[in-house]
Parts: sequence; C-alpha cells; structure tokens
Amino acid sequence: MKIGIILGSIREGRVNEDVAKWVKNIAENYTQELKFELVDLKEYDLPVFAEPASPAYTDDLVEKEKQRPWSEKLNSLDGYIFVTPEYNHGMSSALKNGLDFVYNELNDKAAGIVSYGSAGGVRAAEQLRTVLSEFQVAHVRTHPALSLFYDWNDDGLNPSDAQKDAVETMLYQLTYWTEAMKSVREKKAEAAGDPKK
Repeated sequence: MKIGIILGSIREGRVNEDVAKWVKNIAENYTQELKFELVDLKEYDLPVFAEPASPAYTDDLVEKEKQRPWSEKLNSLDGYIFVTPEYNHGMSSALKNGLDFVYNELNDKAAGIVSYGSAGGVRAAEQLRTVLSEFQVAHVRTHPALSLFYDWNDDGLNPSDAQKDAVETMLYQLTYWTEAMKSVREKKAEAAGDPKK
C-alpha cells in the first residue's frame, strides 16, 4: 500500500520539507508494510480554486488540465500523511486550495496529520480534520505537533524523542486504518459493479 506524505506549504524558505523528510525517514524505518513517497504541493502549481462547482459534484472543471496531475497522484495513493504548518489559526491556504480541487480521489482512505507552528500547529490540524471528514477520510487519532520553539534549534529541525514516538504511534494506527479503508473501497466497488476500483 502506498502512502503520500503531502507537503502542505509552498512558501519560500519553508521548513515543511524538512519535517516531511523527517517523517518519511521514521516511516521507512518503522514499517515495510507501507511504501512512502513525498508529494510536494508546490510542484503542481495549482491556480486559485475558482470553479463554478465543487469536484464533489462534477469532474467537468474549467482548470481540468492543471488539476489532472494532482488528481491522478492523490488517486494513486492508498493513504496520506499531511504535513501542515499553522497560519493564523488554520492550515495553509495552499493546502486548502489543493484539497478544494479534488474530492473522490480521497474518499474512503486513511490519513495521519503532522503539524507544526508556535503552538504546535494544533489548530491547523483540527481544521484539517474537519475538512478530511467531508472527504470521508478516516484520520487517525495520534497527531505529532512540533513546536517552533522546542523542536528546532540553531541548526534546524531537532525534534525530541517524544515526537519520534508520536510519529511511530501515528504510523501504527495508519497502517491498520489504511488496510481497513482499502477493504471498504473494494467492497463499495464490488457492490457498484466496478471491480477495478
């Protein structure tokens, strides 16, 4: 099963990539049951979402050609780990914009969240949980929350052992939920007469 580690910031000078690589390193040493890849939202260069209707209701999008690579990547994955900063008590506008461009691609999949910010990014994570629920995503309970004050030093990212433990607990939960949600998708596809899903 394939898990995309979603880089949820596109800012210049972002620390998001460091956090995502740290998570990937822990993940690859923790389990062989899942395969992990970094998915950098910045590489998809999505326009601002201004579609007449949500992808929840139509796939006839004005910006379909720009949306397609992002859609296909998310669709190819069995689950996700969203790495999100907190800006002004919420997730980044880039991440929300990216999510607004998709819907079915995320349905009945599992996700973990790793956040960071001056308060650990916990408010961004709570906002993201609400959005993921609308996508019918099973988001796991454990949520590593990195503090800009305590998990970085002059040399850069330096999380505590407790943060590593939190990532491993999240991965433990994500492994089982990813497997469970794959079964849900297969049963729904079978009931709908589409065995390829």
